[in-house]
Amino acid sequence: MEIGVCVKRVPMVGGKIVLTPDEQEVDTRLSGFTISPHEECAVEEAVQITERLGGTVYVLTLGPIATAEAIVAEVRRHAADGPGYDLLLCGNEAADTGDYQVGIRVACALGWPCVTGIKSLEITEIDGSGLGPVTEERGPEPPGGSGPSGSGVSPGNTVPPRASIATARARREYRGGEEAFEFGLPAVICVKEGINLPRYPSLPGRLRAKRATIERDEPQWRDDGLRKRILRVPATQRKQATVLGTGADGVPALVGVLEEWGLLP
Repeated sequence: MEIGVCVKRVPMVGGKIVLTPDEQEVDTRLSGFTISPHEECAVEEAVQITERLGGTVYVLTLGPIATAEAIVAEVRRHAADGPGYDLLLCGNEAADTGDYQVGIRVACALGWPCVTGIKSLEITEIDGSGLGPVTEERGPEPPGGSGPSGSGVSPGNTVPPRASIATARARREYRGGEEAFEFGLPAVICVKEGINLPRYPSLPGRLRAKRATIERDEPQWRDDGLRKRILRVPATQRKQATVLGTGADGVPALVGVLEEWGLLP
């Protein structure tokens, strides 16, 4: 199984968030970088799936100009060079800007099913070598694009037989209950922190990772694509404490405040 995982480099911000003077980025001069907890869990989930079913995990990330179109281009390029991805995992949202865009936009552009907010995932494979080419039709798209949107194949498109056919069962929490989705792969799944407990590499693993080959590609920017205009830090309410008094001397003032708030009969 070929699995791609989309990750984003985000600043390690503690305390107050400060923007750059042009209001285009988070000021990271005094902080380091990491990936979001959601995406750490996405990488771990991909590793666990390939440990059980076999396959390869590819981690995709983007530089300063991060667009969903660039990920779509990489997925299509990978498909042109071989069997393509069976599954694309994303974090549910960006840890720095809180966007919920990449997974849904990539799935929409590829015509793949997409589910979000997932905290439980089961992948099942069956032998498909004995099946001939099949014709699949894309189902109706749900409102908002947050659920399975069909088979991911254009109407009437003939799909060549695969060595195996995989299906997914994904669950998410919703308003005190649980929603479950069943759909075929390929698909895009956005996972949340808590779907698993990420393992961190050992020292030998870190050394092997430094020798790993990193492929680089420069996507073509579309003039009609989305552009970021400005970042804004939400205003927060200022909190202030007033000392009413010390010991018994503060009791009359406290009673006065309680009466003012209507808390005393």
